Amino acid sequence: MPIYKIRGIDVDFPFEAYDCQIVYMEKVIQSLQEQGCNALLESPTGTGKTLSLLCATLAWRKSLGDFLTTTNEDKNRYSGSQHSQSQSTENPRSNYPVIIYTSRTHSQLKQVIRELKTSNYRPKMAVLGSREQMCIHDEVRLLRGRAQNNACHYLCKKRLCRHYTRVSEYMKSHHEPGNEPFDIEDLVNIGRTKGPCPYYLSRELHKVVDILFAPYNYLIDPGNRRSLMGIQWNNAVLIFDEAHNLEGVCADAASFDLPLGSLTACISEAKQCVDVCIARRVIEKSADKQRDPDNYAILRALLLKLEKRIAEVTIESKELGFTRPGNYIYEFLSDLNITYETANMLIDTIDNAALLLEEESMTDTGMQTKTKGTVCRLESIRDILNIIFRDGGKSHSKFYCFHVQESQQSNMDSFKGKVSRTLSWWCFNPGLAMEEFIRLGVRSIILTSGTLSPLDSFALELNLKFPVRLENPHVISPHQIWVGVVPSGPSGYPLNSSYRNRDFLEYKQELGNAIVNFARIVPDGLLVFFPSYYMMDRCIECWKNKGHSSSTDFSTIWDRICRTKQPVVEPRQSSLFPHAIEDFEAKLRDSTTSGAIFFAVCRGKVSEGLDFADQAGRAVVITGMPFSMKTDPKVRLKRQYLDQQALSQNKDSKVLTGEEWYVQQAARAVNQAVGRVIRHRHDYGAIIFCDERFAQQNRQCQMSYWLRPHIKCYPKFGDVVFTLTRFFREKGTCGTLKPKPAETLSIVKTRLPEHKISLPKMLPCLASTTEHCSRKSLSSVLADSRSNIFNKLGQVVPANRSTLSNKANCHLTVHNLRESSLKESQCHDDEVVDLTSDTPYHEQPIEDASTPSIKKLRTSKIDSSVVDCECDEWLHNGHSRSSLEKFSSSSSTGGHNKEISGLSPYGSVNYGTYDKDICTQHGQFGSAMISNGEINTEKTTEKPSREEDIRSSSLPHGDKETRGSAFLMQVQEKLTVAEYKEFVGLMKALKSKTMKITSVLGSIAKLFFAPERICLLKRFKDFVPTKYHPIYEEHLRANGAAD
Repeated sequence: MPIYKIRGIDVDFPFEAYDCQIVYMEKVIQSLQEQGCNALLESPTGTGKTLSLLCATLAWRKSLGDFLTTTNEDKNRYSGSQHSQSQSTENPRSNYPVIIYTSRTHSQLKQVIRELKTSNYRPKMAVLGSREQMCIHDEVRLLRGRAQNNACHYLCKKRLCRHYTRVSEYMKSHHEPGNEPFDIEDLVNIGRTKGPCPYYLSRELHKVVDILFAPYNYLIDPGNRRSLMGIQWNNAVLIFDEAHNLEGVCADAASFDLPLGSLTACISEAKQCVDVCIARRVIEKSADKQRDPDNYAILRALLLKLEKRIAEVTIESKELGFTRPGNYIYEFLSDLNITYETANMLIDTIDNAALLLEEESMTDTGMQTKTKGTVCRLESIRDILNIIFRDGGKSHSKFYCFHVQESQQSNMDSFKGKVSRTLSWWCFNPGLAMEEFIRLGVRSIILTSGTLSPLDSFALELNLKFPVRLENPHVISPHQIWVGVVPSGPSGYPLNSSYRNRDFLEYKQELGNAIVNFARIVPDGLLVFFPSYYMMDRCIECWKNKGHSSSTDFSTIWDRICRTKQPVVEPRQSSLFPHAIEDFEAKLRDSTTSGAIFFAVCRGKVSEGLDFADQAGRAVVITGMPFSMKTDPKVRLKRQYLDQQALSQNKDSKVLTGEEWYVQQAARAVNQAVGRVIRHRHDYGAIIFCDERFAQQNRQCQMSYWLRPHIKCYPKFGDVVFTLTRFFREKGTCGTLKPKPAETLSIVKTRLPEHKISLPKMLPCLASTTEHCSRKSLSSVLADSRSNIFNKLGQVVPANRSTLSNKANCHLTVHNLRESSLKESQCHDDEVVDLTSDTPYHEQPIEDASTPSIKKLRTSKIDSSVVDCECDEWLHNGHSRSSLEKFSSSSSTGGHNKEISGLSPYGSVNYGTYDKDICTQHGQFGSAMISNGEINTEKTTEKPSREEDIRSSSLPHGDKETRGSAFLMQVQEKLTVAEYKEFVGLMKALKSKTMKITSVLGSIAKLFFAPERICLLKRFKDFVPTKYHPIYEEHLRANGAAD
């Protein structure tokens, strides 16, 4: 495994790292090395973000000292009672920072641990999960939510769970858990085979670890966080992976909504507690204060007063509700004698009530027949009191808003026909949770995801300083993705899903007809995202209506979609979602259709975290901007809050206005939905924006960094169909290729503006330039780069390689790393147009659908921007191009989609198809066919008997110009698309005098180092200046090609 020295740290990486991975690891280590230096890192899905994050973090931790191991002293900690506070959790090496790695879901954490297993790092670890994932008790595991928690607490308190009692015994006799990576399933298997409770076993293991894995809510929720007594927060490193929803999670965790229906249920439970206590006192004659009915009677009386107080609030406008500043809640509750002091007593009473109700449920039904459990609604009141009276202060209330809203009339018996109300206390500062971690003394907070853009708003929302920031490029090549804005549909009607237009029949029909076309073009899986469930329901309803049909055969839009793809619609109910996913997968496997189409909504389950790699998602259609309802009380008050905060800040300080927040929330939802398609470095797909507003420059700036350079605007729908069809036709011909290691590095290298590249003009520089070649360093070229984050990578070299090899052949030389920086800083090339431009984007003609597989030869066409009409100037000036004219003579009479095939000692070689004028020589170069060993053109026929004869016929021994032109053709034949572009880049760099000729020779030798390319390596010497023959001959000897 290669080792990279990054900022003085040796990072052991399991694979050859991409340039963007090294940059990412550099930023991670920078954040860890500086106390209090937080990082905000965006890296697209498929760039190896998780593995890079783990390796960089653990390498830094290992540089401080060895990882922890279980010792005899550790085992002795469990010799006493299992949860005794006197047990020592100290370890002589536990002063090292603990790494706390969190993600949104258990399934995401499982993937993270799988990545850890691929690395060479073996830290002492633990993973936390819920009882729902980890309980193995025969009856309790059937329960869910609070009912399960209450049942577990009851059985453990009574020591009636045999799995719970075996945890201490297991910890004393086994030391292997935590020394090797394990996930929740591994803990469950231990519990089932050896007896200990997986849930409490994880709670013991987390006390002494190097790295701890846990879901978000275990840290953000104050109650869960307090239960993790073993974590050493001081100097800890806190990592939030998949952090794109973190601000919303933090705000929701600090807020609450209390409907009157829930409050009524709490009152009933308090009354039940009173009745149970009275009955037990008569039977047991116990004076236990925990079973004093007076406590529960007081609780019930307070809740009744609260219910009455909410009902008496004057609401003048049903739309606006009743709104007050956040600190109003203390005045509101003080009328009920609920203060910080009384709140603590109420919380204790509620905790006792939850246990009492669980015991009563166990006694009445018994565990053998109990399957649903008891859900204690009173616990929601406890959580609300903890939020309101947190830390005993009131200062946090300035970030809140008090709101009472009326909802539709309920027919519930408890309301008896009354209008329902909801009391809400909304937190509008997600940074409160982050401030709590700062108070706990964490060293660094790292937030990372594939879709954090726009970064500024994210940082402002969390109210944290992030000195280290990164927006990483993707590792895919430009030809692997098609991104387009579709401002109008097939008939020219504008596509705009704004509130004004969304209900127009013409808009819904136009959108439907556009999707019909996409369903025909896109193979396999197609994802269509709507801004909301309302829009999705209205559109599908319209498309199914026969009265809205515009086709000649009177078939509906829905019928025409179903002819090519079987539809699946995302359900509103979470319980139905797994069935929808299974349905989609089954329809994808159905060979009678061309795939399946999944209709979903932004911010829904389909757009969040699901992996639609390869055939599951070849394209995603975004039908509009998913703006939240402006009239929604929470949205409206959030915007007002941010506007007020902006006015109160200094003019020089960065602020986030309500409108900016509103727009950026929609943009982040779009970025998240778009991320469903390209899932790994070999994947390919299309992203289709079916809303004219995406053509605006301000919308483009809010898209993910890696996506922006690829976006094009197509004023005419015909251009969309043409280019999209061509894209998938090429991909269908090429298949999904897994490039060699050298190729995987090349896909993140510089893609130069090829419309300015002329290979014929480049090699003369090699042949004629000696001492005149510039000594200018590449760093000076990067001075114009938009970002300088790569400029510090000169120190990043493989630690296990010599500096000599680094200068010549290493894949991670300063040259290549900085060249990658140059690529990503050049956002505009010949395929990128301004989103606001009305100029149509002209594409090449569509190639023949029968083009042979690119797996045999990876270049399916010759790019006219690389091989252009100046080929005659490539090697030396003068002389005609007789050999190429043999091919070009057919351009005026032959077709432009003829197939070229040939023979090879390594098997059949398919040379792909060539479009008319794609490769030209003064506009004369056409196409030819090599079939069964014969070169067929309109005017020339040759019959070489072996491949060597073919090569010799294509490499004439006459003038240098014709030899050079033929050599160029053979280079394109032998190299992959990515390698050929690198070859072009080397020639371009040499011509522009940004590289030394010695460096060019070394890079060329590396490109031509392969058994089937030795002929290129030898023949290239003919074009090397005599002065540099000794240097080039050294490369020939090194590669075994010397004569």
